[in-house]
Amino acid sequence: MAGWHLHRDQALKRGRLAVTLGDPRGIGPEITAAALARARSGAAGGGEQGFETVIVGPAMPEPLERKLVALGDRELIGEWHDPTAGTGANTTEPDPAEAAAGRLSALSVERAVDLALSGQADGVVTAPLSKNAISAAGWNFPGHTELMQHRTRSDEAVMIMAAEETPLGGPLRMALLTTHIPLRAVADTVTEELIVCKTLVTAEALRRWWGVERPRILFAGMNPHCGEGGMFGTEEHEVFEPALAKLSGRDDLTVAGLLPGDTVYLAALRGDADLVITPYHDSGLAVLKTVARDTGVNVTAGLPFPRTSPDHGTAFDIAGTGTANPGAMTAAVELCLRFVRSETRP
Repeated sequence: MAGWHLHRDQALKRGRLAVTLGDPRGIGPEITAAALARARSGAAGGGEQGFETVIVGPAMPEPLERKLVALGDRELIGEWHDPTAGTGANTTEPDPAEAAAGRLSALSVERAVDLALSGQADGVVTAPLSKNAISAAGWNFPGHTELMQHRTRSDEAVMIMAAEETPLGGPLRMALLTTHIPLRAVADTVTEELIVCKTLVTAEALRRWWGVERPRILFAGMNPHCGEGGMFGTEEHEVFEPALAKLSGRDDLTVAGLLPGDTVYLAALRGDADLVITPYHDSGLAVLKTVARDTGVNVTAGLPFPRTSPDHGTAFDIAGTGTANPGAMTAAVELCLRFVRSETRP
């Protein structure tokens, strides 16, 4: 969306977020209510009172719907009724609720994106949805990132996982070169061009939203010991090194090095870089979810507005039990507000 511009008047400088409820069968609706309440009260330490929200998603059963209405404007996307409730449906058969929940989830994301694109919201926060469910409903995207990239017609989108505080120091931030693809496809997918493109999009996000003027970026190797001179793989030499040579000539970022995946995060945590770029999904998320349990945030770089979400899934098994931790959703709300209020455009 080249040339997109969001006008901010004095009221919008407080921040207006479009917040989706995610899959209505999961913990999304309840952690959304809890996170918004915590962020407004400052109970999570953010003290983020004075922002506006429009909560996008289906009407939920009482008393949850009453809580949601009290926390912000409501943009209703249908109404949620579990079609299997009271039917004794065999759980080994295809779930008739899957497509219904997926449709409401996907429509909610599209509406939130449209609110941001039209200037009615400054940023978007999304609660977890089910990839299987949106696929069953006809949305053929691997997840939020690709769906939002398509809806905004953005050239590129990069998944950044961030924990602004960690028990080991921090912050810890990482960007993924690939997202939801089989491990066996990673080596063919990661090309010199992909590394350069994803790095530039990521660096721009660090400048624009985190305020890092010249980001220092570390790269995690793909193979054990970065290939050990070719004994365990050649991608580091044949793909990564040429890409990093191109990036090293730029004056708007610093290539801090290429390190093995088992040590690169320690270097980042001790302050050697602002972010790590890692080749595939689990080589990044396994670390972040271990180090920053309940506080990790997914940030989408490359969109024309800030978008954040918690770094966990729908947790169908505990939905409605009152045991879901809203910590990551709260962190997502607070980080999106921080981006909205401090955003620097090129």
